[in-house]
Amino acid sequence: MLNNRLEMRRKELKNQLEQMKPLNSTEQGYLRRMMELLDGEKDPFSRHHFTPGHFTASSFVLSPDQRSILLIYHGKLHRWLQPGGHIDPDDTSVEAAAQREVLEETGVTELHLHQQGIFDIDIHEIPPLRDDPGHEHFDVRFLFQATSTIIKAGSDAKDARWTLVEDVNEVESDPSVMRAIQKLIGTT
Repeated sequence: MLNNRLEMRRKELKNQLEQMKPLNSTEQGYLRRMMELLDGEKDPFSRHHFTPGHFTASSFVLSPDQRSILLIYHGKLHRWLQPGGHIDPDDTSVEAAAQREVLEETGVTELHLHQQGIFDIDIHEIPPLRDDPGHEHFDVRFLFQATSTIIKAGSDAKDARWTLVEDVNEVESDPSVMRAIQKLIGTT
């Protein structure tokens, strides 16, 4: 059963990645590396797959009026980021993992896809922590829209807030979030 779920998850993500149109050479490189990770022998979704890393899922969530984006203050990384995290064995898909992470980190329950398929991809380094060696997160990102602005920080989030899309550059975030925001400005 576990091997069937793994193969279904691999196939679904591969299909979604094949439908992506990389915007630049950076995304092209991420896409190539993600396809290579999917073709490997071990479980690329396991949080214990460290060489070179594993898939994660995250969400850019628009407010109901589409003017703001939901950000969390990540407790371990000390930055304002989009909600996201590891893919659990019980998650039915990478998209489902992204939605679960939004719920756990912000309490937002009512979401719908604003854009079908994968919105953005990113590969970033994670420093060593406790028993985990340094590794990479192969982050698959979806674009959702919330039906309410009610939020409450939870799990890895020290805080959560709505930030006007045009003001995201004023918060302490990272270049991958800003790259996705530029992409978002072109889709809203």
